[in-house]
Amino acid sequence: MIKVLKAGLQTTVQDRGRIGFYEIGMPPSGAMDQYSYTVANLLVGNAPHAAALEITYLGPELEFEADTIISLTGGHIPPKINGQAVPMWETLAIKAGDVLSFDFVKSGARVYLAIEGGIDVPLIMNSRSTYTLIGIGGYQGRPLAAGDVLQTADMKEKDVPVGSNISDADIPVFSKSHEVRVIVGLCSYRLTEESKETFFHTEWTVTPEANRIGYRHRGERLKFVEREQPFGAGSNPSNVTDLGYPIGSIQVPDGVEPIVLLHDAVTGGGYATIATVISTDLNRMGQIKTNDKVRFVSVALEEALKVRRDTQAKLSRIAATL
Repeated sequence: MIKVLKAGLQTTVQDRGRIGFYEIGMPPSGAMDQYSYTVANLLVGNAPHAAALEITYLGPELEFEADTIISLTGGHIPPKINGQAVPMWETLAIKAGDVLSFDFVKSGARVYLAIEGGIDVPLIMNSRSTYTLIGIGGYQGRPLAAGDVLQTADMKEKDVPVGSNISDADIPVFSKSHEVRVIVGLCSYRLTEESKETFFHTEWTVTPEANRIGYRHRGERLKFVEREQPFGAGSNPSNVTDLGYPIGSIQVPDGVEPIVLLHDAVTGGGYATIATVISTDLNRMGQIKTNDKVRFVSVALEEALKVRRDTQAKLSRIAATL
């Protein structure tokens, strides 16, 4: 068992996500930074879909009641065991009675805590991920609170020795400025040519409205091509007839403050989506925090697919070394 002494800002149970239910309006949820989440499970020998804890900005304080192994990956929110600093991206030993705590975030936004065997919570729609908007999945459908008690599961696949780690070259570096690659579309034709250029030339600032649903960015105002709105669309030029929103799609309500829709976002609506963040860079979006700077970079589908293959190959190589 693991006792939650302090909850942190927002600590939730997440896994790969609730895949295959988008058509009925259920977003995937799951780890915002899938790369860090995956490596965390590899470092403790868990199955790839084992549930872990996603820790945002300010970490919890957890007391372990049994010997186990853990790993911590993602953004740099310096961890401590019994008040002593411990490394991230490494397999760590925990003894019964040990307390895990965290300092304030130094870089990135989210840490992933994988525990040997995974977190044991109910499987809902093939996932243990927390979707707080409707209160399902994870631990009672909500972020952890002081006094909660977590049980571990039996999803370990292999033994990984304490002290195992990965190459520094495979550890992401998070700064306060980010380049995020996107594929233009679905409704980019609604922007004027000048606004398309503005979108890519602007250094956007992430607003305090940045969470698992989406990230809002402050910068320039974008303008839409004037037209008579079609039947079924709203009256604002940024409105279109309702369509599906891929994870990572970017909408600009009224041309102000582009919103990148993320893992807990609604699955459709009536705003024009002007671009979509490539799947690999969704990991980076999960490590961006309020007041960070973002530039969007347009890439072709072929490049996006190559980047995804390269990331999958990297994870396969890491798995083979542990």
